[in-house]
Amino acid sequence: MMNLLLALILAALPVAALAQTATETPAAPAAAAVTLDTPIEVLIAAEKTKAILDARVPGLTSHPMLDQFKSMSLKQLQSMAGGQLTDSMLEAVAADLASGK
Repeated sequence: MMNLLLALILAALPVAALAQTATETPAAPAAAAVTLDTPIEVLIAAEKTKAILDARVPGLTSHPMLDQFKSMSLKQLQSMAGGQLTDSMLEAVAADLASGK
């Protein structure tokens, strides 16, 4: 009797596992929003966000030292830019990124 009960339990396990797998498919991850904390190299990789940077921070994407700072975010770069990357520039970029212009 014990063997029969164990056999029934073991036979039911794969079916239960399959049922869970079929009904519990994970949702696709949402696209990550780009912000002032996003690395510059990610921003310039997309045509739309590169255009925002070109409009709001002229010369950034063609800067000769881009390779040196492209892994940084705009917020991180601001403190090293000697006043060339102003709060108002970052606010304009943030607004454009948020609106998806």
